[in-house]
Amino acid sequence: MAFVLVRHKVRDYAKWKRAYDAHAPMRRKAALRQKALLRSVRNPKDVLILFQAASLSKAKAFTSSANLRKVMKEAGVVGKPEITHLK
Repeated sequence: MAFVLVRHKVRDYAKWKRAYDAHAPMRRKAALRQKALLRSVRNPKDVLILFQAASLSKAKAFTSSANLRKVMKEAGVVGKPEITHLK
């Protein structure tokens, strides 16, 4: 079983969440299933997401895609996200 852990900061959580929800079909296509979506207690703009990945190769392709970078930028992700693939 593989997992993907994503951590990033967002400008506006509500705007980011709408974009994140709208991007769900692409995550399903990449065989990613959300296990947890968390926000820091100290800084609610610090977001952590844990996905279970049915295919590590699909997960890596998804997380390195230009489409994901574009969607994150448009959603208001600040700086470079931390993406970790786990097995």
